[in-house]
Amino acid sequence: MRKVKVLVLYGHGINCDNETSKAFELAGAYAEKVHTNELIENSNKLDTYDILAFPGGFSFGDDIAAGKIHAVKFKYRLRENLSRFIADKKLIIGICNGFQIMVKLGILPGIDNDYWTEKVTLTFNDSGKFEDRWVYLKIGKSPCTFTKDIQGLYLPVRHGEGKFYTNQGILNKLKKNNLVAIRYVGANNEKNPGYPFNPNGSLDDIAGICDPSGRIFGIMPHPEAYIYKENHPRHTREKLPEEGMGLKIFRNAVKYVKDNL
Repeated sequence: MRKVKVLVLYGHGINCDNETSKAFELAGAYAEKVHTNELIENSNKLDTYDILAFPGGFSFGDDIAAGKIHAVKFKYRLRENLSRFIADKKLIIGICNGFQIMVKLGILPGIDNDYWTEKVTLTFNDSGKFEDRWVYLKIGKSPCTFTKDIQGLYLPVRHGEGKFYTNQGILNKLKKNNLVAIRYVGANNEKNPGYPFNPNGSLDDIAGICDPSGRIFGIMPHPEAYIYKENHPRHTREKLPEEGMGLKIFRNAVKYVKDNL
């Protein structure tokens, strides 16, 4: 059986491409970093991959709004190829800035089979400052491929525009269709934990969502930043597994593709 192929975007201020590539490699995939400009120049290249990853970072310096410029480049230069990628039932993950790009593209939440209209956003933190801390996460009941069989996670956030926001009608649809994949919770799994457990003031404590198929997933915290025990801020004081919690997300993605090759 061939290896699962992952396209990891880089360039224009994306800066978590190496960590994201490493996470997929540890999960058993072949990860290739591809510059956005290279992908635009050879758009059919996207067809040769099983998974597309939008890593974290600060693409275009968060000009206008976080992820907006990168989303515009994709929307007007790669729409046909990305539409085909989605129609072929392949996987897409966006982490932090990647999540911001995806919501501004419209490929999340993908309600009513509409992947090109922005329905939700990620905007400035309620704290009015950049948040760099570790958070507790509860996995919701959703069709999300990436979070399958995971109950909870402890991951870092590092963002200035991570507040999930939408109107009440879209929020109702997200909840009705179980598209809220991850929420911020307290240290003892408490709901509605408030700041700093919800680090940005996200509506309904939403930290990540998926589309109705479960194959497209966006998450604000960084799973690629906790793939080794040593990534944990208390690894010298607590007995921890050698494998970091975040790696489970990448293992789920690779397993899904292998099972469907």
